[in-house]
Amino acid sequence: MNIEQFKHIYFRLPVIARLLLTIVIVMLVFGSVIHLVEPEQFPTIFDGIWWAIVTGSTVGYGDYVPLSTAGRLIGILLILTGGGVITFYIALFSAFTVKHEKDLSDGKVAYQGMNHIVFVGWNERTKKLIEITKKHKQKTEIILIDQTLTNVPYQQYPIHFIKGDATDDIVLEKANIKHASRVVITADATNNERQADHFTILATVAIRGNNREVPIIVEILTTNQVENAIRAGANTVLRPNDFISSLLYHELYKTKSKPFETIIQLLANNQLHHYELPKELEDKPFLYVLQEFKKDDCLLIGIIRDNEWKLNPKAELKLIKNDILVTLESW
Repeated sequence: MNIEQFKHIYFRLPVIARLLLTIVIVMLVFGSVIHLVEPEQFPTIFDGIWWAIVTGSTVGYGDYVPLSTAGRLIGILLILTGGGVITFYIALFSAFTVKHEKDLSDGKVAYQGMNHIVFVGWNERTKKLIEITKKHKQKTEIILIDQTLTNVPYQQYPIHFIKGDATDDIVLEKANIKHASRVVITADATNNERQADHFTILATVAIRGNNREVPIIVEILTTNQVENAIRAGANTVLRPNDFISSLLYHELYKTKSKPFETIIQLLANNQLHHYELPKELEDKPFLYVLQEFKKDDCLLIGIIRDNEWKLNPKAELKLIKNDILVTLESW
């Protein structure tokens, strides 16, 4: 490698890498020179390099000391050059750390991991989802994409924030969408329902274009956009308005039922679980399997057969191989 090639490679390195390389070169040079000038005081090149690092970093153990005038002059040059370089490196590294933390909070740092969950949209539902996920799946990495937030303190929220539009391929690449395990898109409460659904569908198209396999769960607010969301590539479409309207109806015409808030709390304190049908329960009626699961305080509410949900099926329905059992359990 000639000097021009070295310069080309050197100046293409990041600032911290260049500075670290400079320190290494300076320590090697001074360590080698002091060994040649005072071989009795510094028997090996390694001893000279050790002295150069200790002196240049201003630690000064005193185990190796130059005695000749030439050696002391080398020491003075080392303190003036190497000491300054090391001090500058430490200051620059500290500034880089502070900047990196700020960039994390501001959503400017790309995510490099895999098998993570990507949330699109920041709202109360997202906060609750993050809280529940971290409570029960502590090792799960969560990536948040949002264009309305200015920053998210990563010390306060255990997530990796990416600021930007989820319909933009560059933003999706920063979230490493190609290696995500699943994606959840929540409706933007700051827009009207139609605008919120249009954004959700566009984001679904963009995500599906970058990852053909990842499961995408979306929240759609208007009925006429459900089919469009499915065409766009959504695997699961949730209609929260229908669910809330149903609860409101039952609350409106309740007799002595519990308050509406209590119903919501009851649902919040339970979660759905999926189980493959055990071999010993194959060809058994639904009622029998329900009773078996209830012994373990699991409420069997339905099955998934051939990707079709069957909630509260008939008691005599025979369960077959590859059926997925859906249960409701306490957190």
